[in-house]
Amino acid sequence: MSATRPAIGMLYPGHSAEDDFPRFERVLGDDVALPVTHTLMNVDAHRLEQLLDWGRDETLAAGADDAGAVDALVWTCTSGSFCYGWDGAHAQSAKLAQHAGVPASSTSLAFVHALRHMGIDTVGVSATYPEDVAELFRDFLKAGGIETVRTVGHDVVTAAEVGTFGRDRLFEIAASGDHPDAQAILLPDTAFHTVEHLDALDAHVGKPVLTANQVSVWEALRLVGVPARYAGLGTLFGGFAARA
Repeated sequence: MSATRPAIGMLYPGHSAEDDFPRFERVLGDDVALPVTHTLMNVDAHRLEQLLDWGRDETLAAGADDAGAVDALVWTCTSGSFCYGWDGAHAQSAKLAQHAGVPASSTSLAFVHALRHMGIDTVGVSATYPEDVAELFRDFLKAGGIETVRTVGHDVVTAAEVGTFGRDRLFEIAASGDHPDAQAILLPDTAFHTVEHLDALDAHVGKPVLTANQVSVWEALRLVGVPARYAGLGTLFGGFAARA
């Protein structure tokens, strides 16, 4: 860890909602830095071939090199990690950590780690992805011991389009993933702008809503040992109290 505040490099594919991270950083104050490094996205499409391309070891290694001196790294892409499966996502992060010489993780792993931290094992998933990609996330969660009682895909092909969605569409998509048995709702796309709506999302649905950028930042803090207790960032960060 650096002598000043720790820096966690956020490796982010393309350009959609990377501006969430400076906003998170402002809420975190002087506790951590979250510098964003853009990784190669040859084709912006939520299709398996493209997702596997985004998460290639050499692409992430190049991103780590561009990030420079950091204390940890988060591959801030859900679909570009869970598409490799449970074992593959762990191998992806392990290779990134070995290359960079610092702890590393990914958004997919962050979802599971955050759910375990909260004691949640039953969820609903509302994904912007096509149904077949959403089902890969469900399978990934199952391998991590998380039961998905509702999975909804919204068939949005590009991350760029998701990045244009505002509050109303965000709330609509979140609510569509709810189920009476779900303890939380997951929104697994890092192209969603969510940092300014986390408490309101939880209140709107009436239970924790975990978003991809939110869990990525939570995971970043976990990697460097900073307690994740901040107002305004949802139940995961100790905010909204879910209804019984």
